[in-house]
Amino acid sequence: MTSFTNRHGLRDDTATSAAAEVLARVEREDIRLIRLAFPDQHGVLRGKAVTAAALAGAMADGVSLTSTLLLKDTSHRTVVPIFSAGGGIGLRDVQGAADFLLLPDPTTFRLLPWAPGTAWMLCDAYWPDGREVEFATRGLCRRMLGRLAAEGYGLVTGLEVEFHLTRLLDPKLAPEDAGQPGTPPEVALLTQGYQYLTEARLDQMQPILDILQREVTALGLDLRSVEVEYGPSQVEFTFAPGEGLAPADAMVLFRSAVKQVAWRHGYHASFMCRPRLPNVMSSGWHLHQSLRDRAGQNAFASGDGGPLSPLGMHWMGGLLAEAPAAAAFTTPTLNGYRRYRPMSLAPDRALWGIDNRGVMLRVLGRGAAAHIENRIGEPAANPYLYMASQVVAGLAGLAARRDPGPSADAPYETAAPPLPTTLDAALAALEASAVFREGFGPSFIEYFLRLKRAEIARFNAEVSEWEQREYFDLF
Repeated sequence: MTSFTNRHGLRDDTATSAAAEVLARVEREDIRLIRLAFPDQHGVLRGKAVTAAALAGAMADGVSLTSTLLLKDTSHRTVVPIFSAGGGIGLRDVQGAADFLLLPDPTTFRLLPWAPGTAWMLCDAYWPDGREVEFATRGLCRRMLGRLAAEGYGLVTGLEVEFHLTRLLDPKLAPEDAGQPGTPPEVALLTQGYQYLTEARLDQMQPILDILQREVTALGLDLRSVEVEYGPSQVEFTFAPGEGLAPADAMVLFRSAVKQVAWRHGYHASFMCRPRLPNVMSSGWHLHQSLRDRAGQNAFASGDGGPLSPLGMHWMGGLLAEAPAAAAFTTPTLNGYRRYRPMSLAPDRALWGIDNRGVMLRVLGRGAAAHIENRIGEPAANPYLYMASQVVAGLAGLAARRDPGPSADAPYETAAPPLPTTLDAALAALEASAVFREGFGPSFIEYFLRLKRAEIARFNAEVSEWEQREYFDLF
């Protein structure tokens, strides 16, 4: 019988050749298990592991996954009544927890250096009739990059990612610790912090940082620097710029790899923005970006001595105008909004400046190196949605020839539209955004709003420690 990939024309000659090379390599290098990973709506990797003997079938016909994986919040709860008509969201494809298919992308094949005999591939999601799953975020990002390419540009991005690295004291694996979600692990700090970039603090963390650097580099990720950040047990990894989908793929692999490797060595890595640890500092994910034109040149480079070309300024104007709505994608957790504070090296309003760490958009470099550093994101963001949001907002800025206004030298004193202070406010801005409804499509926006509002509803239903402390004895 004709394979699923051939029946629906899902691989071109390049991908077919890459798939054949993957199968040959698996046999040649005695690889026993291949993890097929799918980035869900939160950017968390899910999937299945297949044996070497089963790989050829998986490459040709995909592997099935339960469609409820498309409908879960961050506690792994399915948030819609999938046994109702239309699966609770008016989509017959998910009704009754029906299957969708993962099709491996052979160009993403990598060996996992910390797991002997194990390889890994990212997958794209399809319905059994060959349609791409419209809610799959990797596919959505690819479509947005296609729109950008139709205008003659490629997106170049560089990753600058902060996270917390602690020693694992108790993984909390007692039966009573299970749940949705389970009990977080108990950890200890590796440094006291507040000694930004000091060599002594770097040396204290060197044992585990050496391990992480070795494994991340062995994966083929283009790591540039490993730094000790300002807060206790906080570090930053930066990567060389890449084009298109590759940096987003690198980000999901990097986060997953760091967490796996750290756990195997008795450590815990968290990309949560602001963990509930004493004296902690918030972590950000700064996304450096520029556009490459058809000639391979930096389209943001200015020819008149200005900070950016007119195209770069209009792109920046779009990012600023849509910042409140885009925050739902750049900062998709309730916790991430605790970072937007004045005088904190994080933005609290939508403005730009030249080499200023208090603004949302920091313009850096000159000539061929000119680019924008968007400082709004949190490291827990789904990278496909983060990057796609930049494309949608940036293209809207180009279309409208939007003026970003003057550079802000005093970012916490300059009048500018405030960034949302809660996830709820960001979702309201997204719901009202015509730009994102046109860009991502109304069905995706409604889908995303439903998932995230389910998280907010669970949060609002909980009695917090603050409420107990504030009111229990007083009233």
